[in-house]
Amino acid sequence: MSRFYPHPIIAREGWPFIGGGLIASVLITLWAGWWSLPFWLFTVFALQFFRDPARTAPQDADAVLSPVDGRIVVVERAPDPYRQVESLKISVFMNVFNVHSQRSPIDGTVTAVEYTPGKFVNADLDKASTENERNAVLATTRSGREVTFVQVAGLVARRILCYTQTGDTLRRGERYGFIRFGSRVDVYLPTDAQAQVAIGDKVSATETILARLPLTAPEAVETQPAAAATVAADIADYRAQAEVTATEALPRAEVAQTDIEASAEKVRQAVEKEFGT
Repeated sequence: MSRFYPHPIIAREGWPFIGGGLIASVLITLWAGWWSLPFWLFTVFALQFFRDPARTAPQDADAVLSPVDGRIVVVERAPDPYRQVESLKISVFMNVFNVHSQRSPIDGTVTAVEYTPGKFVNADLDKASTENERNAVLATTRSGREVTFVQVAGLVARRILCYTQTGDTLRRGERYGFIRFGSRVDVYLPTDAQAQVAIGDKVSATETILARLPLTAPEAVETQPAAAATVAADIADYRAQAEVTATEALPRAEVAQTDIEASAEKVRQAVEKEFGT
């Protein structure tokens, strides 16, 4: 078993259900024989539901692992409702026959844990992500990338358990929570992450790589300073030329007006000389 997964193969969360089912099955068998069959079936179901085997985690530095067993139901661009940024959303739906322990998909530090009460609609539906009871873990990888993974209750699941808190350090594959009897987990990644799964794929907790997330964020696209400077220079040149043109136009207008007045004076003098006025 992995040294980062020190848990029994049958999850402790299930011991009360398994123990109660076993005691009830034995007592009813002694009292009513075959009428105890439904109780034995429940005990066997609880035993398989609460199994919690150790897994071997890939050590790829850029790998984001599946936090649970199940089936991929969402791979799309969508807003991360907890960080208010655009993200790559990958959702895994768990039926009652899947392992239901949640394991960290990354190596990183927990920056926040946010619980939201809600409904219990079928977790296979998209609206479950926004309407159902859920618990979000916001974490930052060792290289500083932000990842959000959300436990979402389902139609049958009525109990979300989360064992991590703000400031904790998680190792990939480390167990951090459990949801009883069917649910889903939503994973929100930066938009430069590359999905490695498609809708309908079956995944295994810790062993399946959901996506590849570069260790560093891409550089932000900035306005080219040279182009901006050129435009600013062009505008300044245009304004300067306009001012020079206006300045030069003023003396020319004054000279033209002087010439007109001189010509008019000569005409007036010629008229006076001719007609003796």
